[in-house]
Amino acid sequence: MVALSDRLDLVLGKKVSEPLAELFDIHTAEDLVRYYPHRYMTQGAELGEKEPPEGEHITIVATIATATLRQMKARKGQFLAVSLAADGQQIDATFFSPHKLKHVLTPGKRGMFSGKVKYFGRRWNLTHPSYVILGGDDEDGSIVASGRVVGGGALAGVARGSMDESGHVDMTVFDRKFVPLYPASKDVESWTFMRCIRQILEQLDPVDDPVPTVVLAERGLVDLRTALRWIHFPDTAEQKDHARTRLKFDEALAVQLVLAARRQDVSTRPAPPCPPRVDGIAAEFEHRLPFTLTAGQVTVAEEISGDLSQGHPMSRLLQGEVGSGKTIVALRAMLQVIDAGHQCALLAPTEVLAAQHARSISAMLGSLAGAGELGAHESATKIALLTGSMSTAAKRSALLDAVTGDAGIVIGTHALIQDRVAFFDLGMVVVDEQHRFGVEQRDALRSKARGGSSPHLLVMTATPIPRTIAMASLGDLETSTLGELPRGRAPIISNVVSDRDKPAWVDRAWERIREEVGQGRQAYVVCSRIGGDEEEKKPRTRSASDDDRKLPETKSALDMFEMLSQGPFSELRVGLLHGRMHADDKDAAMQDFNAGEIDVLVCTTVVEVGVDVPNATVMVIEDADRFGISQLHQLRGRIGRGGHQGLCIMISQLSSNGISFERLRAVAATNDGFELAKLDLQTRREGDVLGAAQSGTVSSLRLLSLIDDEDVIADAQACARGLFESEETVAHHPGIESMMKSAWRSDRADYLDKS
Repeated sequence: MVALSDRLDLVLGKKVSEPLAELFDIHTAEDLVRYYPHRYMTQGAELGEKEPPEGEHITIVATIATATLRQMKARKGQFLAVSLAADGQQIDATFFSPHKLKHVLTPGKRGMFSGKVKYFGRRWNLTHPSYVILGGDDEDGSIVASGRVVGGGALAGVARGSMDESGHVDMTVFDRKFVPLYPASKDVESWTFMRCIRQILEQLDPVDDPVPTVVLAERGLVDLRTALRWIHFPDTAEQKDHARTRLKFDEALAVQLVLAARRQDVSTRPAPPCPPRVDGIAAEFEHRLPFTLTAGQVTVAEEISGDLSQGHPMSRLLQGEVGSGKTIVALRAMLQVIDAGHQCALLAPTEVLAAQHARSISAMLGSLAGAGELGAHESATKIALLTGSMSTAAKRSALLDAVTGDAGIVIGTHALIQDRVAFFDLGMVVVDEQHRFGVEQRDALRSKARGGSSPHLLVMTATPIPRTIAMASLGDLETSTLGELPRGRAPIISNVVSDRDKPAWVDRAWERIREEVGQGRQAYVVCSRIGGDEEEKKPRTRSASDDDRKLPETKSALDMFEMLSQGPFSELRVGLLHGRMHADDKDAAMQDFNAGEIDVLVCTTVVEVGVDVPNATVMVIEDADRFGISQLHQLRGRIGRGGHQGLCIMISQLSSNGISFERLRAVAATNDGFELAKLDLQTRREGDVLGAAQSGTVSSLRLLSLIDDEDVIADAQACARGLFESEETVAHHPGIESMMKSAWRSDRADYLDKS
């Protein structure tokens, strides 16, 4: 007998188990039985008296009557035309690669043939069907006596997978309506998986179901052992569907149990209570605001304020469209923490954004950010900026302000996470663009709180997250959403231009920028790479829709700056901003652009998030097909932030008939970030929802789809929360812990514990 925890080398032997471990990371019996089929081969309908419909999949046992080599009409080459006799009928079959098959498919031989029906005129045909040559007579239908499977395609593979060590093939596999097909490789074929999994299931010990019986009964779910058997070897479509339903729920529940445990852990940690004050810096800041907050901003601010008043850490996600006013809400929350006598840290992904935050927050606070200066308000605090490229003196000053508590708000990049950075009394951490930071990085900052307490945590993103992703990857966070833009801000107009098909339209894009600058506005030109002699020029990735013409190189920021400065914008003030510039030069470029001393800023994606220049109304994105959907949405959010209409022009050198161009059209068609986030999810791999990557090549979800299974995820979330609210239920079901472990590999455990 075999237990799920048994090592495969002890069950199947090293010869079989080693390739499974090396190529597929499969080590135990449970790893193997949870390697599910990605589709099923159906044996097809039996041949009836009537002619089958086009596209129907049929399987027949027939004798080869004739086999003739024929010339192709449309192109060079030959094919093998085979006439099959079965059930008193004559069936035509066509095989390609005839010189390999003409010695195998000879008249008089019997075989099993499986394929889809295709009509040519009134006659129907099986085009290159899979097949197995049979031995024996009509009674036994056995595989040839030599034990060597002669055939091709899926049927031959199934036969090989059903062959034992003596060379005998279990023909009952061909009686199955559904034959599992697995993601495989040259060294480990699908049929090897089928044979090994069947061996494990036949010897499997009774399985302790990790899900409580009451949970299964409420949802009408089958037990785990039945689900594992049916997912691999279903007898009916209903069995296959029942198995998938149960195993999808297991995947969703495993993730939600982890998140529920994290939520419960956070609720037991101590945190500094920060109730609002009517006479502090937060109240004074609101009194000075020159505009009225939107209804959404007021609602979200109240939610955050309530969380901060509690004695356990706030864990909240603040998401909203680009320009929806998240920074104002976050600043209001930080001031409430400062009123309670604590400090705040704001973590930004880039130095440009950190410096932008420092400038904009200082500007919004005015004299409220001038603690220690003449004319400062009595409740004023101090803003400190700490980045990696600052001078030693500037760093020393910022570090001193942080450790003494003089700075109520410390803004920085990864430099804030370094061990030598200490805070006097850290009460709140704000993480801007949370998808740019891993859990370990956030945890390193949260560990800097005083006396074993945990700071409150607010993570922000301007990339809207679909509900399914939020439930699956951020279910331990409360979520607040800003869905409306500030008053007076018009939606951005977006257009897509093919440089290959409509080169004149590119000239028109430069003309539009000149027109806007003529009206006193400013513009961005964004490139996908910096350029320069030391930069390797990487070729484009060719998609299936690209034609055979050589794809042009992408345009660099350095080359574009030179071309525009000397050509279309020779009379304008053109600036340059990219990641390889010195921090002082980057800061100077942004300050000049902010001050209106630069008309057109040629840049890379360093302006993707947080940069706020209200006078910028036009953005041209070169080689737009090189950017992701969310990235394009973020970039165009840099324009139209004042009272003027924003225009985004996305230029691609690819054909307007290709898939990549169609994706750009979809981005241009909507300003709804949530719709674009769903589109982004559909066009990328769903990724490992418990890992650091927002998308990736390894997924802990085998059957569950974040796009299609929202109801399953929501049900599992409710179930997990209910189980953790009932301590007796969790305590009496050790299987729950095993499900949580199944949601991540052992090397991910510390990662989750820290979060």
